This record gives sequence, C-alpha cells and structure tokens, in this order.
Amino acid sequence: MQTINRTAPAFGLWSSLDSIGAARVLGRAGFDYVCLDLQHGLADMANLHALASSVRSGGSRCVVRVPWNRPEYVMRALDLGAQSVIVPMVNTVAEAIDAVAACHFLSGDRSWGPLWAGDAVDPEQADANVQCFIMIETAAALDVVEDIAAVPGLAGIYIGPNDLALSTGFGRETYRTNPTIAAMLDRIIAACAANQIVAGLHCSDVEMAQHWAERGVTMLTCATDTALLEDGLRDVLARTTVA
Repeated sequence: MQTINRTAPAFGLWSSLDSIGAARVLGRAGFDYVCLDLQHGLADMANLHALASSVRSGGSRCVVRVPWNRPEYVMRALDLGAQSVIVPMVNTVAEAIDAVAACHFLSGDRSWGPLWAGDAVDPEQADANVQCFIMIETAAALDVVEDIAAVPGLAGIYIGPNDLALSTGFGRETYRTNPTIAAMLDRIIAACAANQIVAGLHCSDVEMAQHWAERGVTMLTCATDTALLEDGLRDVLARTTVA
C-alpha cells in the first residue's frame, strides 16, 4: 500500500462495479492500486467503506474518485477508507487548493472524526500518507495547468483524456489519431515533472499505459473491471465448442 510516486510506474485497476467480491479480487490481483469510481461507477458513499476495506485487504492502495470537486465528498471518502483521492473537474488554482485542503488535517481543512476511535490515526501521520490527485480534463484547466501543478501539497495530476478531448473540440479522438491531443498530454506531463509531482493517466489498454510510461507517466490505470469481465467472457465464449 505504498504511496504512488515518481520513482517508478504504478499500474492500477479501475472499478466501476459496486461488488465487495469484485473489489476483493481486484485488491488481491497484485496491482499497485485500485480506484473505486464514485463519479461514473455504480458505487456510492453508502457502500464505500466495505469496498475500500475489500481492496485494502488484498494489499493494493485504495484510490477513490469522488463524485465531484466538493470538499465534503473528499473528506467523506477518506473517512470511509480511501488512501488517495482523485478529484474530478478541477478547473482553477483555487479549486485545486480547496481539494488539497480537504485532504489534510494540520495544513488544511479536513475535519477530525474517525469512525473507530481505537483505530484513529495520528493527524500528522494521516496527512503524511494521504494523496490528493486532481483531474485535468477540460480546456479551462489545461490553460492554467502549470499553475495548478504548482499548488503546494498536491500529489499529482490525473489526466482524463476522454473529457479533455471533448472539452477541446476533438470529440472522441485520441492521441493515436490526433497529434494535438498527444501534445496536450505531453504539456500536462511536463507541468508535473517541473513541479516534481505524479503524472497519472486513465488508459484504455496496456499498450497505451506502456506508451505513456515511457513518456513520464507514473500512475497508469490500465484496465477496468467491467471491461475485464466482458473481455474474459467473450474469450471463453469464443473458445467454447458444441460437440
């Protein structure tokens, strides 16, 4: 459950399901982290504690993408077991500052309220281990990415390539089909490197993860539980023969 850093690539899984069993399997698969998606996935705050516990029991770091860039979502996710948070739709330096503040007790605005008093972590220790990642996924955020990357206490930037392409007028194109999109990703990665923070990227497949790992991304989500399930079932069906 080590923190995600810039020294070596961390490969992770994305979870859109609200299944405790699936979360346990993902957590035990050997990946560096598992991200529970509360923005577009099926999970919500009501079952997050059980899902986070299942992920962490397997040894993977539990990352949670909160539903929106609101401090109460960030604080609640951390109280329920998230070790890192990804905050979506951050468009300004002020919003990034607020996201970071919501993650920290001593240097920020996080409210103290452990679920289990006997297991309460020291605030200083909690602040040292928590990680706040904000998403750059809009044209507005891209315009000020260098300033956002310089926000004190920010662990990294997690790039949302799909929304970024939509917001900048490129629809469903990707870096593979449009060099301008590739250049936008490179710009964000460079901003992260200049401030010695993690560059993260949501990847559609392992090949994409490998490509961007070579370009400086060290937080790479390379598979989603729903896609893995569908692909696995299709593979079994394709190899099934009827006597």
